[in-house]
Amino acid sequence: MTDSEYLDHAEALLRRVELACDRLNDATDADIDNQRVGGMITLVFADRSQIVINLQKPLHEVWMAAKAGGFHYRFDGTAWVDTKGQGEFFADLDRHASAQAGQALRF
Repeated sequence: MTDSEYLDHAEALLRRVELACDRLNDATDADIDNQRVGGMITLVFADRSQIVINLQKPLHEVWMAAKAGGFHYRFDGTAWVDTKGQGEFFADLDRHASAQAGQALRF
């Protein structure tokens, strides 16, 4: 994958997270504060816990840090998959955000 292709896919992922936060805030009482600075989004939940998603441009990866730990993802042509083969980015984000928000959330 070229740097340009990586950035296109990674930016689309970040936009999807931002739009999902807006949708979830409108549809639920999750009250997720999302702040984006460059290639990083910080999601802050009502209990003040956070999930941080950031681009790792040199590695062509997206990293997520949640209460449950840190995770690395690479685009496989269709989805962002865990580099250890243990999940897909949005499924993992759903699970970690739901745990931190105390309610089922779907990004």
